[in-house]
Amino acid sequence: MNQEFIISAFTENHIGLLNRITIIFTRRKINIESLTVSESALAGISKFTIVVNDTQDKVSKVVKQIDKLVEVLKAYYHTNEEMIYQEIALYKVPTEALTSSNQIESLVRQYNARILEVTSDYTVIEKTGKKEETQELFERLNQFGVLQFNRSGRVAITRSPIERLSAFLKDRDKLLASIE
Repeated sequence: MNQEFIISAFTENHIGLLNRITIIFTRRKINIESLTVSESALAGISKFTIVVNDTQDKVSKVVKQIDKLVEVLKAYYHTNEEMIYQEIALYKVPTEALTSSNQIESLVRQYNARILEVTSDYTVIEKTGKKEETQELFERLNQFGVLQFNRSGRVAITRSPIERLSAFLKDRDKLLASIE
């Protein structure tokens, strides 16, 4: 049965790695719903956060393949319940719609969004939240004519108090020290 999974891959920062990772999904005919890459808490290590909707079996196999890439230190997959996650959305609406009534201002308050910039032509609104929340605000704002809309990929951290990568690296270092 298909469900949403969040894949976290901790990697060295190498040219072409994104391509090699996405090819793994393409070969297995798995669509990437969201992809975010950023620095991790560990110096020199990047974190890929990839959201997919597929079976646990296929996701498990993809993670094992990602894990085999030389530049990948470790890859994991989690369900949404195991993670804390957010996305950010930006909305550009005509300033005239903002000044002609208080409806947009009410929506900004109702959705815990914030106004980032106001010009004579447009107003930019920011909303952080789950995809459903940012989409709902888009639909509500669109009645005023959204000029532009953009949503980021998901950023996520585990609910577990210990980052699994840190534990993995400590165990690996102990093993390497015992071999020497």
